[in-house]
Amino acid sequence: MNNVEIINETEIDLDYIETMRNLINYAIEYEKIKNVIFNIIIVDNNYIHKLNKEYRGIDRPTDVISFALEDNADLIQSNLRVLGDIYISIDKVYEQAKEYGHSNLREICFLMIHGFLHLLGYDHMEEAEEKVMFAKQEEILNGFGITR
Repeated sequence: MNNVEIINETEIDLDYIETMRNLINYAIEYEKIKNVIFNIIIVDNNYIHKLNKEYRGIDRPTDVISFALEDNADLIQSNLRVLGDIYISIDKVYEQAKEYGHSNLREICFLMIHGFLHLLGYDHMEEAEEKVMFAKQEEILNGFGITR
């Protein structure tokens, strides 16, 4: 049984939470994983700026930050996977959707899947890793019907 919480910490009424929930369940099935627990937390630029500064040493807001608990081998349990938390800045969602010319729904879903893949250990520090991760993001989004 999977337990994914989507928590909106902003004052903004997000009418696409159900679509996000359906997409993340699709992504979990796509990755063929079970018994996962993690949170998706929607915050504003001020909040994510503080996280970015404190945990990454970068003094500016970012669009998404993932805190992967499985990076710590002591926390991995054989039957249950507690993956961690994904923080998404709603302010960045709106900015980037406008900049890239697509919907807010597309942008928040992209960031959510990006953060989810980070929780699973995917990365994009090296070019080869980036190709794998970004291809997987597009496969998941396109497969669910979230296109550009």
